[in-house]
Amino acid sequence: MAKRVLVTGAAGMLGRAVVAEFRERGDEVLALSRQDLDITDLTAVRRALWQARPHVVVNCAAFTDVDGAEASREQAFLVNGLGAKNLALACRDVGASLVHISTDYIFDGRKGEPYEIYDTPNPLGNYGKSKLWGERAVAEVGGRYFIVRTSWLFGPGGRNFVETMLKIGREKGAVKVVNDQRGCPTYTVDLARAMADLVESGRYGTYHVTNSGVTTWYEFALTIFKLAGLAVEVSPCSTEGFPRPARRPPYSVLDPFPLKETIGYLLPPWEDALKRYLKERSRP
Repeated sequence: MAKRVLVTGAAGMLGRAVVAEFRERGDEVLALSRQDLDITDLTAVRRALWQARPHVVVNCAAFTDVDGAEASREQAFLVNGLGAKNLALACRDVGASLVHISTDYIFDGRKGEPYEIYDTPNPLGNYGKSKLWGERAVAEVGGRYFIVRTSWLFGPGGRNFVETMLKIGREKGAVKVVNDQRGCPTYTVDLARAMADLVESGRYGTYHVTNSGVTTWYEFALTIFKLAGLAVEVSPCSTEGFPRPARRPPYSVLDPFPLKETIGYLLPPWEDALKRYLKERSRP
């Protein structure tokens, strides 16, 4: 049966993929950009949900600038924290399910092996702290919700590591990339499909959803240039050799259990996802 799905942050990279996925399944989708709905305004959020009466709300609205969150802490917490709480409250009011997107950056990366869904968070920076605040607010409000943690997103329609590497590679022919942070690159198209299948399952709770496999930013960059057919000199460096305002977890791999047990599959390897993305973006 077709559902009515409201997507916040619908103009962003993940939002676009989510809107396309649900529409392809025959659902009625109300795609709201940041300009259409400010999720930090509870009155506006309640009004939007009472008017739309969605069965499902997918929250793709987020403050995603990891370094910017160090200087703009209040804004990060308003969007990633209070915005998530507002949506959870309004969803509870109208009886809608909420799908809330979170991040690997709620962990400190010191475990040295994949993080399970109930491992203790310890975010290193304001971005991770604000996303954890949002997770806990959603859980505290209650109702029917999915918390979907993911990582290292790439896909059409937004700034991402793949596009940054291709731009620098073409313009400069050489790039220096960190080689001591490990994680899971994730294609927005694959993530959106898994999220829609989670909604179909009705098995609410917290999930880790990334493409399969583990890599470093350096190895990711090498693969991007190889698959794109670009001759670029890629030099590895340490995190200390590439200082940034926000600290990053050195190992933020997410253990997917029980994703396969819930939707019947794990996402394809990140290399496969990258091939499909590069092929898609090269189409006229």
